[in-house]
Amino acid sequence: MLLHNPEGMPPIVSSVMARIERRLPYPGQILVRQGSRVEPEDTIARTLKPLPPYNVNLARVLRIAPEQLERALLVQPNSKVEVGQILARAPGIFGHTYQSPVNGVVMEADAQTGYLTLAPDPVEQAMHAAVRGVVMEVRPYEGVVIETLAAQIYGAFGVGEERSGVLRLMALEPSDIVRPEQIDARSAYAVLICGATMSAAALQRAVEAQVRGIIVGGLEEAALREFLGWSGHEGWRLDAHSWQWPAPRMVPDLPLTIVVTEGFGVRPMNQEIFEQLSLHDGQEALIDGHTILRRPLRRPRVVIPLGRASNAQLEPPSPHLRPGVKVRLLDAQHLGQTAVIHALSAAPRRVASGIRLPAVEVIAADQTSFWLPQSCVEVLG
Repeated sequence: MLLHNPEGMPPIVSSVMARIERRLPYPGQILVRQGSRVEPEDTIARTLKPLPPYNVNLARVLRIAPEQLERALLVQPNSKVEVGQILARAPGIFGHTYQSPVNGVVMEADAQTGYLTLAPDPVEQAMHAAVRGVVMEVRPYEGVVIETLAAQIYGAFGVGEERSGVLRLMALEPSDIVRPEQIDARSAYAVLICGATMSAAALQRAVEAQVRGIIVGGLEEAALREFLGWSGHEGWRLDAHSWQWPAPRMVPDLPLTIVVTEGFGVRPMNQEIFEQLSLHDGQEALIDGHTILRRPLRRPRVVIPLGRASNAQLEPPSPHLRPGVKVRLLDAQHLGQTAVIHALSAAPRRVASGIRLPAVEVIAADQTSFWLPQSCVEVLG
């Protein structure tokens, strides 16, 4: 499967002022001020995460009829309870008892079904900065916007939330395949730079080794489904209301973040992207796998904060197709390869599919030239 960049953003931005929005999942308390300098592990906000109600068939536990439930209860609805507290006792000297499994509130005792419903106390959840930078905007109760001078690498698709870690180069060439046995204790809390693909076993090994992120050229669709624990293809189902990749409900609490730079299958990472990532081996980075295919469009990315502000751009570059520009090829035959634009068609040109489209002539690394639709090339930046 081929994926085209919907934003027109070049996949490599060597130096730019990056904006990272850190948003709480629920309203909470912001702990930093505008202008504050933050490090990746700094706690910048806290919130209370509600937990789902806890339902138990209390009549069955106590071995009584549902209509006897109210008499067996030792607490009233809406009362606060603590873990281990006895909530109900069956009649008789040797009657069964039931202890609260959670701290929370008694919501309801249903005498018709025999069920007891508890609302657990919400748990405190901290949000970290995940990147080194300066807080440029504070959104009360919601989150912050952090800016940092950084190199950015954009992927074709990804899964997983924003995480920070130290980049670790695992492949010597973009076409290498990282094996499970290569991922050891030295990979803990790291973002691994890999080659052409990884198996489901290698991804699972990365989870066991506490890897925070994976950057790889391609992934077999079946291997990714196996890793995610999907029995079918329902996670890829997209519609007008959920053009995210994949559906967020299908990857709850994914233990690591994955950014794929080329597409599905065994796809050697683009040489320019691989070299740019390799330059920053051992540096702290932010990896973000969110992929949204409807507006506002969102492409997965890797943000690598830079140490100094030389030759920095304030805004991302706007790439333009013109002779002499280096591009990445996106068609099925040449996906991921690098070429140079030789000419642009003055009028729509017939391409291999037989239809007429705006086209470009490119010269590949082996000095062969051919025409491609403009939609099948991407300025590298």
